Amino acid sequence: MSLQIPPTHPRAVSLRIRQTLIEGWKRDVVTEAGLIAHGRGEAFDYLLGESTTPPAANAIEAAASSLILASYPVISVNGNSAALAARELVQLASTSDAKLEVNLFHRTEKRMVKVAKLLREYGATEVLGLHYLRATIPGLDSPRGWADPNGIFVADVVLVPLEDGDRTVALRRLGKKVIAVDLNPLSRTSQAASITIVDNIVRAVPRLVSEVKRLKKKDAKAVRRLSESYDNRKTLAASIRLMLGRLRQLSETSSGE
Repeated sequence: MSLQIPPTHPRAVSLRIRQTLIEGWKRDVVTEAGLIAHGRGEAFDYLLGESTTPPAANAIEAAASSLILASYPVISVNGNSAALAARELVQLASTSDAKLEVNLFHRTEKRMVKVAKLLREYGATEVLGLHYLRATIPGLDSPRGWADPNGIFVADVVLVPLEDGDRTVALRRLGKKVIAVDLNPLSRTSQAASITIVDNIVRAVPRLVSEVKRLKKKDAKAVRRLSESYDNRKTLAASIRLMLGRLRQLSETSSGE
């Protein structure tokens, strides 16, 4: 029986996200490690005020422009991202003409099939990564090095929500543009990605869908300027400053200053 969370609870949204992940764990879509990872990210979300900040909005705009301009974009889907945003990721793939690839660190055939099934429940017609993966990303010895030869391995732009840093680094070395969604601006993933959206995936992906739709109506040169003018270093620094400012504000409130 699922936990009943009253809408008036001050932490209702956060509790619903936790419950969604617990349900994902029960379905064998999410792993125990995924639950731990979410808890770490949730702590950073508190520092963001649990909202999409201006730096995150800037990164989302740049990510949307990059997906539009891509020749072969691919969205990498793991257990947590599927549990939290399967519907929105399918929408994003459709809107941006991107491929969906199931790619798991804690990889079993059973989990791969279950994640793919969840995507299909929300309308995905093609899901890569399920069959024998013949391609290997150079420099990765873990299962994260396996990739569909028709997916991430040949993509020019890869969206990696809730990613691990070593694969982000490896994909950048291959010359790919990597878009990350990561609540921790200090993580290896955030630091190595081409574009880092420091935001909760449940907020970032729906907004990314809207931005792709909006920018597709714009002039191609304007979209290209958005992509080329983006500076991930500056955006990460702005996110960190926001977190520091919120910590300072909270500390002053707590101390009565």
